[in-house]
Amino acid sequence: MKIDILTLFPKMFEGFLSESIIKRAIKNEKVKINIIDFRKYSKLSNNQVDDTPYGGGAGMVLRCEPIFECIDAIKTKDSYIILLTPDGKKYNQKFANDFKLKKHLIFICGHYEGFDERIRTLADIEISIGDYILTGGELPAMVIADSIIRLIDGVINNESIMEESFNNNLLDYPTYTKPKIYRNMIVPDVLLSGDHKKIAEWRKEEQIKKTNIKRPDIME
Repeated sequence: MKIDILTLFPKMFEGFLSESIIKRAIKNEKVKINIIDFRKYSKLSNNQVDDTPYGGGAGMVLRCEPIFECIDAIKTKDSYIILLTPDGKKYNQKFANDFKLKKHLIFICGHYEGFDERIRTLADIEISIGDYILTGGELPAMVIADSIIRLIDGVINNESIMEESFNNNLLDYPTYTKPKIYRNMIVPDVLLSGDHKKIAEWRKEEQIKKTNIKRPDIME
């Protein structure tokens, strides 16, 4: 998979690309990630990418030309363009599973007060990671890219993915490790029994119980 991320602040991605699972996925050539400073595509002498809004109003608005020019330069027949915006569709695990099947993802990170409305015409989909406002689309791009990359075959253990929250409309079951007793909190006996059938039954019951309490909205 190839991922291109359009941003005005490429240094924000340095830690994201150089640590843990994402770093290994890049090293093992499971994914190729390009961080593109679309300021370089500005046609103005000072590389300006924003301007005051027509009709007046607070803040500065991203101009459309740099982003259009950048997309023209990198888009292919396999490209799928995601515009990160607070008024997009709310992101969830289903989107992650769908996006992992794409060969080339392009993320457009907004910034400042907003972006020229014409930029929306470039997008195949508009995505939000929640009902709140951030300073830009860089953090959502990292969140979404992380959730997709970890699903690519060979990036992490497939068994771990199958047992995660949301895969069966249930949250994950509780997990424990050593020590058996800590500050009067005890690991459930069933997990120490060695009876895999009983353990599986207990885990399913706990998933249902946990989801019913914490996230009844996702249960079938």
